[in-house]
Amino acid sequence: MGVSGISFLLFVLGVFLLFIGLVVFFSRYKRCPANQILVVAGKIAGERSAQCYNGGATFVWPLIQEYGYLDLTPIQIDIKLESALSLQNIRINTPSTFTVGISTEPGIMENAAERMFGLAREEIRDLARDIIFGQMRVVIAIMSIEEINTDRDKFIENIFHVVGSELKKIGLYLINVNIQDITDESGYINALGKEAAARAINEAKQKVAQQERDGEIGKARAEQERRIQVARANAEAVQGEDQALATIADSNAGRREREAEAERRASAAEKVQSAQALEEAYAAEQEAEKARGERDRAAEYANVVVPAEVEKERIETLAEAEAEKVRRLKKGEADGIRMVMEAEALGVEANLRKKAVGFSDLVKASGNDPRLAALLLVVESLPELVREQVKAIANLKIDSITVWEGGRKENGKTSTADFLAGLVGSLPPLHELTKNVGVELPDFLGRLGQNDVEVEAPPEKPQRDS
Repeated sequence: MGVSGISFLLFVLGVFLLFIGLVVFFSRYKRCPANQILVVAGKIAGERSAQCYNGGATFVWPLIQEYGYLDLTPIQIDIKLESALSLQNIRINTPSTFTVGISTEPGIMENAAERMFGLAREEIRDLARDIIFGQMRVVIAIMSIEEINTDRDKFIENIFHVVGSELKKIGLYLINVNIQDITDESGYINALGKEAAARAINEAKQKVAQQERDGEIGKARAEQERRIQVARANAEAVQGEDQALATIADSNAGRREREAEAERRASAAEKVQSAQALEEAYAAEQEAEKARGERDRAAEYANVVVPAEVEKERIETLAEAEAEKVRRLKKGEADGIRMVMEAEALGVEANLRKKAVGFSDLVKASGNDPRLAALLLVVESLPELVREQVKAIANLKIDSITVWEGGRKENGKTSTADFLAGLVGSLPPLHELTKNVGVELPDFLGRLGQNDVEVEAPPEKPQRDS
């Protein structure tokens, strides 16, 4: 197995161990429901024997810690207490129902973990029942039968104080107490009930007699008052009638006077109102005419001025749009020309730079001798120069040439030689072209003067070429 195989096995082993670690972590991460208490026991920080959580979650370390849950569901306990001695040494029976539950109060919750962790609900119920039986006898022993029978609030308060404090010692708290009945073996409570009933009956009879007496007295007084009130009412009625007749007469006179005054004021008011109505009508007509003029003016403005302004704005908008179109077209053309010229300039610049680099390399190759560098350039361009010389007579159209050969002349040349020398002499002199640029060709390229054209003489016989 190579190194790569070992590395792969180590990688797989690491992934497996990581997976196992995650499984262990999540399996030991415990959440606490709302209706339960999570108890973590074992190695706990501080001097506590257990850590309790009501809600939330925590991590339980394996091997060194264990966990469990305490149910918070209320527990109902029926207590059939019989023959409990009261303060008067009278035995009473108090059947009742208690509702208890595990406390979530800090401190008390830890008591529940220490004393009831691992117990079933029936075991917790039995434990609480024993405590309640004992403490109920204590409560009854400190109270009289009259207090127990009549003052139930005090009885319940004493139960919560005495029984509840004892339940907290094991981690429970008292939720509710329901006293079903209170009886005794001697019949003392029944006697108290009969006494109270007789007292209530006697008091009720006395109240009935008193009410009947008060009713008769009230009836007689009401009859007397009725007679007095009737006589007084009759006298007042006669006096009232007289006063009413006088009042009616005064009222009639005043009424007629008021009617006349009201008629006068009404007539004057009608005239005033009529005048005001005419004035308001004239003012309303004036306002109406003014409003009509404003309306006609507004209609004329809307029919003439507004369309003209709209047309003016439309023409201005179209003109601005056309001008903007032209400006953008011209700007586009100018940008295109500028980009073409920039591209050409960049091309020329690049060509010149390359030529400059080539010339620099050529000068370096010629040992930094400018004349030798120029000579190399001319030699490189010599085929092109010769080609240009040949073009000078390449396009000459000569249908026929007639040469009368008269033999050699005094200078030793023939007529044919003179013709060819003149034809060659018409070519641009290569040496003069190079001298014009400051370059003198080497001697191995030959020298050509104005009359220095040597042509091989033809045979002495006169001939005709065509």
